[in-house]
Amino acid sequence: MPLFDYSGFDSNGKKAKGSLEANGKRVALEQLREQGIFVSSLEEQQKVSRNKRAWPIARSNKLPINDLATTTRLLATLLQAGVPLDEALLSLVEQVGKPAQARLFNQVREAVRQGHSLHQALSEQGRSFPDLYQRMVQVGENSGSLDKVLLRLADFLEDQARLKSRTVAALAYPVLMAIVGSGVLLFLVSFVVPKITRMLVDLGQALPLPTRLLITTSELLATYGWLAALLLTIGVILFRRYRKTPQGRLRSDGWTLKLPLIGRIQREIATARFSRTLGTLLHSGVPLLNALEISSGLLHNRVLQQAIETTTIAVREGASLAEPLKHTAVFPPLLAQMTAIGERSGNLEEMLIKVADSQDRQVEITLSGLLSLLEPLMILAMGGIIGFIVLAVLLPIFQASQGLG
Repeated sequence: MPLFDYSGFDSNGKKAKGSLEANGKRVALEQLREQGIFVSSLEEQQKVSRNKRAWPIARSNKLPINDLATTTRLLATLLQAGVPLDEALLSLVEQVGKPAQARLFNQVREAVRQGHSLHQALSEQGRSFPDLYQRMVQVGENSGSLDKVLLRLADFLEDQARLKSRTVAALAYPVLMAIVGSGVLLFLVSFVVPKITRMLVDLGQALPLPTRLLITTSELLATYGWLAALLLTIGVILFRRYRKTPQGRLRSDGWTLKLPLIGRIQREIATARFSRTLGTLLHSGVPLLNALEISSGLLHNRVLQQAIETTTIAVREGASLAEPLKHTAVFPPLLAQMTAIGERSGNLEEMLIKVADSQDRQVEITLSGLLSLLEPLMILAMGGIIGFIVLAVLLPIFQASQGLG
């Protein structure tokens, strides 16, 4: 069906623009006239341009969490101010800076104008909006409190974006330092050191142990470096294929949780995400079983997902939430304890949010302590390796100068 771009004025004299599908230009004009829009321009999009317009959205899939949080808060603010949903979406389209996102929200607006509910319009955009987002919007529409649910959803997304940005910022310096340092060392050992060691060998004297070790390492890299890179690449490919299988995913996620420090951090991050999601869904009126299913889908670790699935089955059979969470033994004890308190007091949502806040703070403290220790260790390691190279180069030169003396 052809797609038309239109611009004009609505019954209130305000500018209106967008796009709609129709079987022809005459039908499109009739549809717009029925909607109370006086058309000043109506043009059919070319097929090539439609493909180009749709491609960025299909490619990007999900919206970045920062952009989604910003647009959600803006939409909630407009609805709270009494702006109709259609006009609020139009204002959103006009204020979004990225063209692909503007087209995405324009498609949502067109679906709403054709009689679809907002959550149905969001679901038609594929994976652009997470399932959690669509479910909460549906709850807000059914309860008549869409603006309040969107505000709560914006708070949730901003918390998630804040934790992600803090983690990325904390890891940026060590990762960059490791990459640059490894590249410099590889360059020294592969290209610079062989030329220097060739000069040392030409001296015709017995070389000290550090120099011999350096020469051997350099020769191994020059001779078998490609083989090591090939084996590493094959190993990564095989591991990724194994991880795509259900058994491989379960075992690899279990190994990750057993790592001394990384496992604890991952467990705390997953607990915070699960608790905040579940608390937000329950506070928005989503039933407990549905909220557990949605929250489980947000966990990236299969072992933790199975624990939530087991908990969901137990709750469906009549158990409380705290007991099966405690028996899974994969989440921190704080989660089961605070859940039990929340169930007894009737404040389960608040207790879950408090657990999420506590785990977020714990992750931040752990990462800060780890990075404060990791940075000097990396500096010492890099300094030690470079010092060894300098020592291996200078020792035979020093010995030769003593012999000449």
